[in-house]
Amino acid sequence: MRELLSGNEAFARGAFEAGVTVAAGYPGTPSTEILEHLVAYKDHVYCEWAPNEKVALEVAAGACLTGARCLVTMKHVGLNVAADALMTLSYVGAVGGIVIVVADDPGMHSSQNEQDSRHFARFGKVPMLEPSDSQEAKEFVRLGLEISEQFRVPVLLRTSTRISHSRGLVELGERTPPPREVKFEKDPPRFVAIPMWARQMRVAIEKRQAELQQYVETSGVNRIEWAGRDLGIVTHSTAYQYVKEAFPEASVLKLGMSYPFPDAMFREFAGGVKRVLVVEELDDIFEEHIKSLGIACDGRNIVPGIGELTPMRLAEIRARVQRDEGVSPSCPAGILPASASGTGSSSSGGHAGGTHNAGETPAPRVTDLPARPPVLCPGCSHRGVYYALGQHDVVVTGDIGCYSLGVLKPLSRMDTILCMGAGVSMAHGMQKAGEKRKVVGIVGDSTFFHSGITGLLDIVFNRGASTIIVVDNRTTAMTGHQDNPGTGRTLMGESTHATSIEAVARACGVRRVRTVDPYDIPATLAAITEELDADEPSVIVFVAPCVLQGKKLLGPRRAIAADECKACGLCLRLGCPAIEGSGKGVKPVMNALLCNGCGMCQQICRFGAVKNEEVSQ
Repeated sequence: MRELLSGNEAFARGAFEAGVTVAAGYPGTPSTEILEHLVAYKDHVYCEWAPNEKVALEVAAGACLTGARCLVTMKHVGLNVAADALMTLSYVGAVGGIVIVVADDPGMHSSQNEQDSRHFARFGKVPMLEPSDSQEAKEFVRLGLEISEQFRVPVLLRTSTRISHSRGLVELGERTPPPREVKFEKDPPRFVAIPMWARQMRVAIEKRQAELQQYVETSGVNRIEWAGRDLGIVTHSTAYQYVKEAFPEASVLKLGMSYPFPDAMFREFAGGVKRVLVVEELDDIFEEHIKSLGIACDGRNIVPGIGELTPMRLAEIRARVQRDEGVSPSCPAGILPASASGTGSSSSGGHAGGTHNAGETPAPRVTDLPARPPVLCPGCSHRGVYYALGQHDVVVTGDIGCYSLGVLKPLSRMDTILCMGAGVSMAHGMQKAGEKRKVVGIVGDSTFFHSGITGLLDIVFNRGASTIIVVDNRTTAMTGHQDNPGTGRTLMGESTHATSIEAVARACGVRRVRTVDPYDIPATLAAITEELDADEPSVIVFVAPCVLQGKKLLGPRRAIAADECKACGLCLRLGCPAIEGSGKGVKPVMNALLCNGCGMCQQICRFGAVKNEEVSQ
């Protein structure tokens, strides 16, 4: 059966048919109607408006890591807002497919600028699809999800005002059931982007780029339509339709997947025609890359880069081509000389591969030093929170800060890190995707003010039930103890209003808000247990100043009485650097030089073997 659908209706239909179960976005013309049409399938797809595009992408990112297929929608300027999440999601990758529909607005029909979202694909090293009509709009949603799952990568799907709002006949199909059960499989080296693992993710991205390069050349999503050989036109999106009308005699290279660039196809196409013309809407991205391959082509010298392309403008372009006014390639067969293509000798005198300058002796590489991974400081209040979380089978979506170190052994209590604020939003996304375990989002005080508040708004607005933990150490600790809106001091050293995290949470609509001392282990255990049992959103603010900022003991130093210690290893689960031991069966000892007197080890010891230092002597 076929129906006449707008591009936005077709995107929605494509998401339904392809088995999408979570969709999030922020309204912005020309993308708005996608979710408004998709919500008609609400028996199959959870849909939400998020407070902004960044939160929407984080929600979908959390959902996709459970295996759910996800769709995110926004307009081009919204992608600026979501870029923080996108750039690291490229590193972390996807489990269930995730497609981000970004609607550009050539001509600025309803926008404050005319930016070209294709730059983001190259910037983020993620593939981009570009449909040219409503039928492809539907098909490319499914294709994007399949690419996302095959290569474990988010996929950008670029539309435009003309594609989104024009109508065309679309062949309808049946819904494909979701391809996998929703369940988050914990794998910190894959999902937690701390430097030691992100460096490996960066290497994996380049391997993925090579695989995607092979795919773009052979998948058929890009195609050459041979016709006359005097002129060959490289084009994409709605411009393809105009080219076919204005230049019916020309050969055409239609780019349905605009990034990665199909270099082999560019060379094959240029070799088969006398002249190459690039017709692209907005920036000269294809033209610039084609010329970098040593292929002569016309483009911006004929095709305007400002405003929307239209059939009338294509007719003017055809007239310019026919006038032959400075548009002929300077070399036969469309190939530039080596000096123009950058393949000739360099005059810079530099060495390939960035080797050292002449006369310098390279520093020797030391390879046998022991690894020294970072750890939470002795007496850090975050340690008690992670210890308490370790008593529950939960998923913990983490965030950026000192508390990121909770992912490392022996605490091992953080499962994702994407970007600042995502600890809140991803928890909501996992919960809405159907993750059966309780999901806990954790952020610091500075991160909460940075971008956690919008995620909390989203949870309340969209009827979520996640437990959010704010570890408030009264400073921006990881970057050197800078002030934030909760400290009551400005960078200028002036006293100011100290914003209450608890008050903000209540203002967002959270009814269950509590403040707990994280050094009180029984109270911490009780608070987390009670809030995990709640069937509505809750916020626990664990307040304790950073131990490095105070620069004083928190209490008496502790010592371990060897005659009472049972070598159970329980105290070692705190991961405190002051407690030295190799594990169960070996009695640990306390390093008095490192102990900060927090007393957490004393609270969890079941045999009373941890004593105040002055008592044990």
